[in-house]
Amino acid sequence: MPELRLNIATNDWVIISTERAKRPDEFRTAEKEDRHLPPYHETCPFCSGMEAEKAGGEIASLNDDDGRWLVRSVHNKYPALSSEGGLEAADRGVYHTMNGVGAHEVIIESRAHNLTTALYDICQLEKIVEMYKARYLELSRDHRLAQITIFKNHGESAGTSLEHPHSQIVATPIVPKHISDRLRSARDFHDEHSQCVYCAMMAEELKSAERVVAENDCFAALEPYASFSPFHTWIIPKTHRSSFGGISAGEIKSFAAILKETMARLYYGLGNPDFNYCIRTSPVAEGEMEYFHWYTAIVPRLSKPAGFEMGSGMWINTSLPEHCAEFLRKVELPALQSSVIW
Repeated sequence: MPELRLNIATNDWVIISTERAKRPDEFRTAEKEDRHLPPYHETCPFCSGMEAEKAGGEIASLNDDDGRWLVRSVHNKYPALSSEGGLEAADRGVYHTMNGVGAHEVIIESRAHNLTTALYDICQLEKIVEMYKARYLELSRDHRLAQITIFKNHGESAGTSLEHPHSQIVATPIVPKHISDRLRSARDFHDEHSQCVYCAMMAEELKSAERVVAENDCFAALEPYASFSPFHTWIIPKTHRSSFGGISAGEIKSFAAILKETMARLYYGLGNPDFNYCIRTSPVAEGEMEYFHWYTAIVPRLSKPAGFEMGSGMWINTSLPEHCAEFLRKVELPALQSSVIW
């Protein structure tokens, strides 16, 4: 019989459709496995040698000992928001408007054109996370900005238009409703139970171990009890902290390690699926809060919302989170190999 589960962090009800449930291996996207990209593409604006010609102006870079860049942050050539101007708001009758002030950056993750998160070595992923933190802290100093979102799109169905591995950072002058709703749910849980809902979830998951995919000293990767979609995965810090900007040097290493392992399990287990991941963190002005907890949400694009989801706001998940977690734990990973850097 189908089951309704409540995601206690978001207050969203999810239908776990056991009648239509698929086995985890049925989500494998085998058609992408044999697709090989070159390590360098002469027309790619993010490849090495195109720095001044095609990509947006450089904001920051992390370099190797020879001065070659490893990770770059550049201005998006077609930004959703503009970094110029002051913040102005106005009323137009019953409507409200605000000028589009903000920031939109692209994090070019590697000089190699043919890599993805699962294929990086740990050192490269550490550099990427270091750049995330550096740009987060710099943007958080801008008094015009209220929320900073760090995210990655991989694959056409996930919304990417460029193959070269990259992430994005968008900073908005308002806190989006999606975020404020989660903050409200977390605050309500804390008021009722006197504890952080994410800390409570993680303690429960580590105790049962049913839905845990991987863990290390600082982080746990798990399939939430009320996952919105197949293989929807959260990586949660074991130490309570609401702002990603507070991640320590040691936690960066642990985060890179568990992010690589989790993405590798998805990559090899499901045949390199398209995916989005997003770092969910507290609003800039809030600082550290007792009731909220930063985390990373990873969403493989294995299903599409349809009319019911649009009409009701509820998700139908055709997989059991317990089965997805077990499947990912059993994925055999190849020995760690160093990335090819061009």
